[in-house]
Amino acid sequence: MEKRSLSERDICTKFITPALRNAGWDEITQIREEVSFTKGRIIVRGKLVSRGKGKRADYILSVKPNIPIAIIEAKENSLPVAAGMQQGLEYAETLGIPFVFSSNGDGFVFHDRTGLSPAPETTLALDEFPSPADLWARYRAWKGLSDKAAAVTLQDYFDDGSGKSPRYYQVNAVNAAIEAIAKGQDRVLLVMATGTGKTYTAFQIIWRLWKAGQKKRILFLADRNVLIDQTMVNDFRPFAGSMAKLSTQSKTIERADGTLTDLTLALDKKRRIDTSYEIYLGLYQAITGPDESQKLYKEFSPDFFDLIVIDECHRGSAADDSAWREILDHFSAATQIGLTATPKETEYASNIDYFGAPVYSYSLKQGIRDGFLAPYKVIKVHIDRDVQGYRPVQGQLDRDGEEVEDRIYNTKDFDRTLVLDDRTKLVAQKVTDFLKQSGDRMAKTIVFCVDQEHAARMRQALINENADLVAQNHRYVMRITGNDKEGLDQLGNFIDPEAAYPVVVTTSRLLSTGVDAQTCRLIVLDREVGSMTEFKQIVGRGTRVHEDTQKLYFTLMDFRGSTSHFADPEFDGEPVQIYQPGRDDPITPPDDAPQTGDDGEPLSPEPGTDETVLIDPVDPMAGAGPMGNPIRKVYVDGVGAQIVAERVEYLDESGKLVTESLRDYTRKALQKQFSSLDAFLKRWNSEQRKEAVVEELEAEGLPLDMIAAELGRDLDPFDLICHIAFDAKPLTRQERAENVKKRDVFTKFGPQARAVLEALLAKYADEGVMNLDDPGVLKIAPFSGMGSVVELIRAFGGKPGFEQAVRDLQSAIYEESA
Repeated sequence: MEKRSLSERDICTKFITPALRNAGWDEITQIREEVSFTKGRIIVRGKLVSRGKGKRADYILSVKPNIPIAIIEAKENSLPVAAGMQQGLEYAETLGIPFVFSSNGDGFVFHDRTGLSPAPETTLALDEFPSPADLWARYRAWKGLSDKAAAVTLQDYFDDGSGKSPRYYQVNAVNAAIEAIAKGQDRVLLVMATGTGKTYTAFQIIWRLWKAGQKKRILFLADRNVLIDQTMVNDFRPFAGSMAKLSTQSKTIERADGTLTDLTLALDKKRRIDTSYEIYLGLYQAITGPDESQKLYKEFSPDFFDLIVIDECHRGSAADDSAWREILDHFSAATQIGLTATPKETEYASNIDYFGAPVYSYSLKQGIRDGFLAPYKVIKVHIDRDVQGYRPVQGQLDRDGEEVEDRIYNTKDFDRTLVLDDRTKLVAQKVTDFLKQSGDRMAKTIVFCVDQEHAARMRQALINENADLVAQNHRYVMRITGNDKEGLDQLGNFIDPEAAYPVVVTTSRLLSTGVDAQTCRLIVLDREVGSMTEFKQIVGRGTRVHEDTQKLYFTLMDFRGSTSHFADPEFDGEPVQIYQPGRDDPITPPDDAPQTGDDGEPLSPEPGTDETVLIDPVDPMAGAGPMGNPIRKVYVDGVGAQIVAERVEYLDESGKLVTESLRDYTRKALQKQFSSLDAFLKRWNSEQRKEAVVEELEAEGLPLDMIAAELGRDLDPFDLICHIAFDAKPLTRQERAENVKKRDVFTKFGPQARAVLEALLAKYADEGVMNLDDPGVLKIAPFSGMGSVVELIRAFGGKPGFEQAVRDLQSAIYEESA
């Protein structure tokens, strides 16, 4: 057996795995081979959706499952021992792994990323691979883990036997939090983009600390009832029997698998607490309030809880005077973990000030690049009244017969103080047109409105635009706001991928955070979003991927210019300490911490119709002034509105929005792949299997059939690339085939071989077949009528002769390159 002729997989099986086994690594619990740790970025071009190639490590070595410490990249023996090192280092940085090895089967090159070795890289013989104990000792020294801390760090993850395992970034987040707490850190912040599984991550952290005996009584806080309920019956289900909700209202909840379960309550009807549980989940609005009698948390002694986990901790918890801080300060001796997708960083409130710098961050951009989160298109729609403003004609009367104040009204006024019904109808029409033209009128859609009254009018306008589907089911369009019981009752159905209705929902703020709408395909913004925190949360409603229903991307339709936040460098970078509001942003950030009513239950985050707005932090001018008079909305009919501009933007490979045609995008992308026409020709001509070049481009998110459809010409991929990227004159396949015939390149072959080549050329001209050298093509018509495959190949003197003849034919086809 010649070692240099072995494949990479053979090198792994015959040399690397035995070396690991001899060094004491357990193949069942410590060695994983060919580990795919990203899914590959989802790439959208028009209506075509493709997935790029995911990242895959040859070996990941773990001291225990989900506690990785080393990575090995293997290469064929014909390559140097260190050939895989750069790739391994890139993967190790993503995975947070300190020890990197490269091997070609002759030995190993070892790179120590901890900085504790005398030299970063050393060469090892096959029998010198470090043992698990050796690498774990190095890891402990790097992390500064004592014996006690190491024992906590090695606590097992929860495993339900289903085969579900955490994603790599969840492992990174859990391990970072556990290590920080094991070393004595009592304030921990995790920043993870919406849709990346923060609650599941929190569960694994709590489980490991609980099982290790480090934390015996735990409080999980959230600000939405639906979050608490779904958490209890899904991610936190393994805590059943030790877990209860801080509520007096019993509830039966449907689990993800369709079974029903009753929530366990820790409060009786007189709000007395059962302190026998170990895991408590609470809605923070329900355990505190402005009156002393509402401050249920004070019924617990300050040292009752060892650990508090705060979900979506940006929602007011950072401000010194917020309701959350009351609770956190009362249990100040407990370890506190903050989970957020959008760290709240302003000059006035900072959760980084409170929790410290994040121990781990996983951004929206990284989630999209890894393929775990859905990318999106943005459609910006500009309405004339928004762009130009509206000034009433002299003596203009409103719906009530009163004269409309003479001034210029703009987007800050529309649907807040001035209602143009025609504008509302136009938005509903455009949303409906989009759903119709997309071919899927059952696509789950959220329309964000200015307030609850606007959401009610938008619901009516959408019902009128979709009367046919509403006649089939009256729940096709529904309003889901804090003051609408019928709508709230349908929230569970809206977020359930199995439930068809409701399809289109209008809301103000209720659905902007925490609602896991996996199948939401369209998000419509018909209100301004001044807060970057809220904007990220709204975008997060669409970022979940749902493969079963082929929900792989979503569309954001913006009528109010809210997507200007995309241009802000703060949109998706690492959190910073101070955020300076822009010119058009409010001077002070809004305090978006929800409050509780007299009954201890949460109030809607949007003011109801029975409330008086005194100061609006997003738009101070919208308040009624110091006298506190209720806002009176002015309704003006018959004014009319029309679209003045509409454009589509795409995400480029860096995650930035660009406005350009598919053709321009493809040209730039191809020129990155091939620096010049000569470079492309060299690559094309050197590749015996031309389809490989096309497949490479597809893996990079550049499928060529869409651009061919846009050009409206049936071109060979060769001509398509030359034309789009380098402005070369394209030839059709028919033209290329005719040129080959004119050059009479078949004369050296006998009659049967010549007939085969002529038929191959005709097949290329008609169908664009690229794998001409595949003998399998000889089994189908017209070749099957010329003789058997063996006979036809024998006409070329054997298989090598046939393959060479086809290569010559392909060279002749592409001889004219410009």
